[in-house]
Amino acid sequence: MTELIPAPRSVVAGSGEVRLTARSRIYASPETEGAGHWLRTVLRQATGLPLREGRELDDAEGGIGLQLDPRLGPEEYRLVSDSTGVLIEGGSEAGVFWGAQTLRQLLGPDAHRRAPLDRERAWAVPHVTIEDAPRFRWRGLMLDVARHFMPKEGVLRQLDLMAAHKLNVFHFHLTDDQGWRVEIKRYPKLTETASWRARTKFGHRASPLWDEKPHGGFYTQDDIREIVAYAAERHISVVPEIDVPGHSQAAIAAYPELGNTDVIDTTALSVLDTWGISANVLAPTDNTLRFYEGVFEEVLELFPAHAGEFSAFVHVGGDECRKDQWRQSPAAQARIKELGLADEDELQAWFIAHFDTWLTARGRRLIGWDEILEGGLAENAAVASWRGYAGGVAAARAGHDVVMCPEQYVYLDHRQAAGEDEPVPIGYVRTLEDVYRFEPVPQRLTEAEARHVLGTQANVWTEVMESQERVDYQSYPRLSAFAEVAWSSLPAPGERDFAAFERRMAVHYRRLDALGVGYRPPTGPLPWQQRPGVLGRPIEGAPPNR
Repeated sequence: MTELIPAPRSVVAGSGEVRLTARSRIYASPETEGAGHWLRTVLRQATGLPLREGRELDDAEGGIGLQLDPRLGPEEYRLVSDSTGVLIEGGSEAGVFWGAQTLRQLLGPDAHRRAPLDRERAWAVPHVTIEDAPRFRWRGLMLDVARHFMPKEGVLRQLDLMAAHKLNVFHFHLTDDQGWRVEIKRYPKLTETASWRARTKFGHRASPLWDEKPHGGFYTQDDIREIVAYAAERHISVVPEIDVPGHSQAAIAAYPELGNTDVIDTTALSVLDTWGISANVLAPTDNTLRFYEGVFEEVLELFPAHAGEFSAFVHVGGDECRKDQWRQSPAAQARIKELGLADEDELQAWFIAHFDTWLTARGRRLIGWDEILEGGLAENAAVASWRGYAGGVAAARAGHDVVMCPEQYVYLDHRQAAGEDEPVPIGYVRTLEDVYRFEPVPQRLTEAEARHVLGTQANVWTEVMESQERVDYQSYPRLSAFAEVAWSSLPAPGERDFAAFERRMAVHYRRLDALGVGYRPPTGPLPWQQRPGVLGRPIEGAPPNR
């Protein structure tokens, strides 16, 4: 059962197996108690075995031992299964945890279930030595809960699925034109008004179809604390996104003074009920800055910097900010003149730079979409490059850290095949193989520049994903391929053995079944996964690559 995903760096198979029995124990050293608790919990559920706690490593003979080895890298691990039992060593508890995920895969697909199917069955780990470490430090998934809200239990499930794939950054897209999803106690209207919309477009924005029932929801501050703690237990950093200065119509609907009141009647605005980019953006006023400083003060408390390697990051969006209202606004034009700026692009750069300085003063790091390069990049900012590679290349060459997430390859809302039965077909065809051949580091970067690529992430935008089932369908199995790209040291894209990956996926589909994931089958969508008659926006041809 060594058909592992993501593929480890080295696997040396032995000739026997370790049988787990009612006498088997799990020993976790004091530094690995969290990983030990997680492993004991999931394996007890799946196997029905007691797997009692060992008091010393010798107790793990015939069982499982977890401990640190300071000679290993921070997320590196070594798993040895032999006649004495199973030993997982890591350079940190995170490394041990990733090794525990590998052990779970070695036990077979049913080890991913929440109750035993047969209490009499034998559970065995093949004799094997696995040495493994990730290629990238940042292995992320962005989930948009603003367009379609995902209840807390669904978010916790996503974190479990991320952990099963050794992904370690959860980019939490909490605000947009269509909804505000996090409780800010200083500004209660953000949840009273901005967290729900009266109706929702069904399909692409050109679709004539509407879902006429109200849609909404938000996470209380305690919900957020629970999500962050749950993620930290799985060695996942949560990076919140509060979108400014565009994608802000929901906030303006709740607090009209945030908008360009000298251009439109902002009191007439409601939370946007269709898709696309709203022209209603934040006004570049001191009042707006103070308001969002208040928002970020609460956000920093909810998402503490010590909750994971990348938990100091705060995403501020910065993408798709339409500047028509700023061009028409006497107040915005006066601000440009007052600050000695050249144009509206520099005005947005000033807005982002304000929060870069503000966050840096509090020991945090700003990250934004690649539009924050326009008008000049803030001093300490990192860039998430989504419009191809160009933004990431420019940022890396300027000495800024980068997360590569080009829409042409890792936007999972894009359709998976060209067939008419694909539900709500959006964007380019991005097959499982296309994602598997994605390369996060462009060849045109020098070795020094490439060191600024922290890693990569896949983005799940939910305009046409109205349910958990739709998120599953669009995400899997492509997220499994992405996880291997992010973790494993693969050859160049054209040299990758996709046939071998497919063979391993044949086993991995059974793991996804055990986890209850409604993935797209290799043969195409099942009848209940289709959305006949719902208009999408397919784009033909090969994706641009810039």
